[in-house]
Amino acid sequence: MDRESAEQFATEWITGWNAHDLESILSHYSDDFEMSSPVITQVTGNPDGVLKGKQAVGEYWAKALKLFPNLKFTHICTLLGMNSVVIHYYGATGKRVAEVFTFNDAGLVCKAHAHYE
Repeated sequence: MDRESAEQFATEWITGWNAHDLESILSHYSDDFEMSSPVITQVTGNPDGVLKGKQAVGEYWAKALKLFPNLKFTHICTLLGMNSVVIHYYGATGKRVAEVFTFNDAGLVCKAHAHYE
């Protein structure tokens, strides 16, 4: 992962969410993608806050997009790591969010962890 790739990913990811384009958002993820978030616990009641599989996460996100029809993310910055990227942004509620994305050898996100203010 280099700076240019990280910035491109962040731009496409934020743009996809702001357009409510689930297909575009999901295009960045592997089929075995795993997502963890405290919001998963709040919305689904799943105590470990983890969803496994692109299909399960996609269904969850589809519901989220319906619940927040005016959802808009505002990018703050992108941080680069080893096969990982952190996108720091203002979320749907206006509070800061940081998501850590880990990429597989094919350049797709295989794990993500959301952190909220």
